[in-house]
Amino acid sequence: MEAKSVWPELMGMPAEEACQHIGADFPEIAVHVVPEGSMVTMDFNEQRVRLFVKDGKVVREPRRG
Repeated sequence: MEAKSVWPELMGMPAEEACQHIGADFPEIAVHVVPEGSMVTMDFNEQRVRLFVKDGKVVREPRRG
């Protein structure tokens, strides 16, 4: 079975809760909380998930990379 790479169910969830959700299932993944509209690198990293947040809530579908 392939590892999960997208978490659509986290949309609208508080950032801290979303971090805990991902970390509970995949402790090896680094979760980065990023304010919506921020500049980020374009490199792909299978061990990273970025949570784009606005007003403390996830506003983009979190995905590996």
